[in-house]
Amino acid sequence: MQKQGDEMAWEALFGVDHCSPLWHYYANFDAISLIREYEDPERGPKKGHIVNFQGVAVNTAFLPHVLAGKEGQVEACPIPANWHADIAEWAAAFRAVELARDSFTMIELGCGWGCWMNNTGAAARKRGLPLHLIGVEADAGHLRFAAEAMHTNGFSAEQYTLIRGVAGVRTGRALFPKQDLPGAHWGLEPVFDDDPEQFALQQQSGLYEEVPIIALATVIGDRRRIDLIHIDIQGGEADFVEQNIATLTERVAYLLIGTHSKPIEGKLFDVLLKAGWHLDIERPLLFSLRDGQPVTGIDGVQGWLNPRIGSVPPFN
Repeated sequence: MQKQGDEMAWEALFGVDHCSPLWHYYANFDAISLIREYEDPERGPKKGHIVNFQGVAVNTAFLPHVLAGKEGQVEACPIPANWHADIAEWAAAFRAVELARDSFTMIELGCGWGCWMNNTGAAARKRGLPLHLIGVEADAGHLRFAAEAMHTNGFSAEQYTLIRGVAGVRTGRALFPKQDLPGAHWGLEPVFDDDPEQFALQQQSGLYEEVPIIALATVIGDRRRIDLIHIDIQGGEADFVEQNIATLTERVAYLLIGTHSKPIEGKLFDVLLKAGWHLDIERPLLFSLRDGQPVTGIDGVQGWLNPRIGSVPPFN
């Protein structure tokens, strides 16, 4: 979950007040009970880190504008939310772990510090599942954060793969904004090579680094089943899903998607329902109006289940 726009106006949504719109999600399962199953009662503080309800530790230096002053804190269950995600997103992530079979393999696109790699990995580990966690990220500094977080939270080098680049349908080149201080900015967007003239101009500006576009099929490789793909790519979610729908339907059991606009939400409904996917949990994007225009406050969440891969649990 990402706060945008007027930070002060949306801060109240993160309280436990039942008036918070973060309570208003739709689900085919008991989302709150599922989240509580993964609480670690033995978790404790860690110097320089904030520790969440699972016991996953995050270096507060990763997100100084959000986590400064929270060093040593131990969080309660994120009901209805913590600083990063709400009931719907946590529950969708754990739902994918719950539906995994004899192992758990996930891909986080735009992984940043590896949030969902670490959190679903910790949940899979609690279930005793062999696991492999894959992160794709364009920012070199954020990849270093991810590697540190994986080590901090006890994952071995054999249990995860970090890939620098931008996931797409095809191979190619992209430009990604440079950062002098990793963690200062999140949600930066790549420039793709579809328009050679514009690409060359941006390349010459010195403000970007060139990174590869990596086809989703390449990221998946020869793995027959991916239990979860987490997609939060700053407005490119619907196009990415549409362009990769054949691969997703063939190989992926569950999709957890962060949405950044109402048109994106609608397009995802259209594309995934037509492809036979089942909507499992959803909390719509929250926005305000400014001069008659919608301004995103908190990204939406959609969790989609693929009935072609494994059995579909009975809906409540």
